[in-house]
Amino acid sequence: MGLNKEITQQIVEDQKTHDTDTGSPEVQISLLNTRIQKLTQHLRTHQKDHHSRYGMFKLVGQQRRLLRYLYKNDAPRYRRLIQKLGLRDVISRRG
Repeated sequence: MGLNKEITQQIVEDQKTHDTDTGSPEVQISLLNTRIQKLTQHLRTHQKDHHSRYGMFKLVGQQRRLLRYLYKNDAPRYRRLIQKLGLRDVISRRG
């Protein structure tokens, strides 16, 4: 249930910070966000697919770690990214 090449290239084009960027936190988080959305749609149809649900939980954890990293190192970039992707700002609200 991965992403096809065209979708991946489009996400990289939209999120890259320079011409040869394929691994910045923004790109990785955007790719994970798209995979999580696809899995969410899949799980709405197949409620008992616990293996995919477990995989989605792992992706969500990886995305949270990357978001936390981006917030600690460059908070304005973090804010721009969550605004662009429409994610909730859960990191800066923590006490």
